[in-house]
Amino acid sequence: MEGLYIDGGRPLTGTVEISGAKNAALPILAATMIHGGVYTIHRCPDIADVALAGEIIETLGGRVERRGGSLVVDTREARGDAIPGALMGKMRASVLFLGALLARFGRAALTAPGGCPLGRRPIDLHLDAMARLGASVVLQEGAIFCEAPCLHGAVIELLFPSVGATENVLLAAVSCKGTVVLQNAAREPEIADLIGFLQAMGAEIAGTGTDTLTIRGGAPLRETTYTVMPDRIEAATFLCACAGCGGEILLSGADGRHLGPVLDALTDAGCRVCRGRDTVTLQTQGRLRAVREIETAPYPGFPTDVQAPMMAALLRAQGESRFSETIFEKRFAHVAQLRRFGAEIEVVGAGARVRGVAALEPARVEGTDLRGAAALVIAALQAPGRSLVLGLGHLRRGYDHLEEKLRALGANVAVKPVES
Repeated sequence: MEGLYIDGGRPLTGTVEISGAKNAALPILAATMIHGGVYTIHRCPDIADVALAGEIIETLGGRVERRGGSLVVDTREARGDAIPGALMGKMRASVLFLGALLARFGRAALTAPGGCPLGRRPIDLHLDAMARLGASVVLQEGAIFCEAPCLHGAVIELLFPSVGATENVLLAAVSCKGTVVLQNAAREPEIADLIGFLQAMGAEIAGTGTDTLTIRGGAPLRETTYTVMPDRIEAATFLCACAGCGGEILLSGADGRHLGPVLDALTDAGCRVCRGRDTVTLQTQGRLRAVREIETAPYPGFPTDVQAPMMAALLRAQGESRFSETIFEKRFAHVAQLRRFGAEIEVVGAGARVRGVAALEPARVEGTDLRGAAALVIAALQAPGRSLVLGLGHLRRGYDHLEEKLRALGANVAVKPVES
């Protein structure tokens, strides 16, 4: 077993090139299954979840090849419509192949998706939407069978602006007969990026950036080349790391327009933040100020994926910071591990109070989910002495070459076999 050894207590200074967005690349890769062709996806992050999506495509008969920072995906010979449970159980985003397979083959067989243990994440909205488009849905002993020889237009209103359900409707609707109007759609930038890819394929979609999307199904589709948007969650993670440790960093290739609530919170905490055309810089020194209230919400609100990294950044802030988690009921799993660094955190229901301490101490901790593990790294970077962060599999699901980027900022980090 390997762990990430971190000698903390140093400021972070330097430049980080932000990778392509994990949460945009995954639905785009699923979209390559809609129409047989060769697709070149630039700025596709080299992470475990992308590799798993590629494995799913290959299981379905496609071919995937990494060429540097790009993936070349060939789905011309894809014929499969069933995803093995062993693959479905590893990643939440595997469910996005449901809409793509229905669009391509008129049928799909899969199981409930896996991913980080963040609480109830039902796919009822996905299945209900597919039924509204004309698919039959059969649940049998953990398996999901959907069939739709001919998807048709419909007006669908989501009960919650689910990102995954919005993406699945888009993937299925581009090949249906008729027009689909999706109301209460998610508005995340990654949705806009998926729409951009589908439009590059020839799909006709209106309403990008709003909560009402109109898809005219049946437009001729074609293979294409596309560049994935920058990862706003990776950008936020590095900003939080620098804020907690002190120093000055420049994020290259970052889009500050997607980071508004995060940048506002860091500014309130005492950081100096500057947004450029495709850069974000952050400078800070000394202890941060506590932030009165951070409440997660669907975009354009504060992203739930940044709650844990932001909490870690504020562990030494002067005063008390408050967090309210409104998206997932089990998104405070990192708290118990952060306390091992000497952090003072109280969890009450869906809220947490962080009372800043003067200093953190090194600890051995283990991440249980992607963003929680990132928070542990941020805490370890602040603690003078050597810490050990376990659970690297979670980090590698969503962060492209994390250790190398941290070392470029002056951090002393190394992946090594765990010492007894």
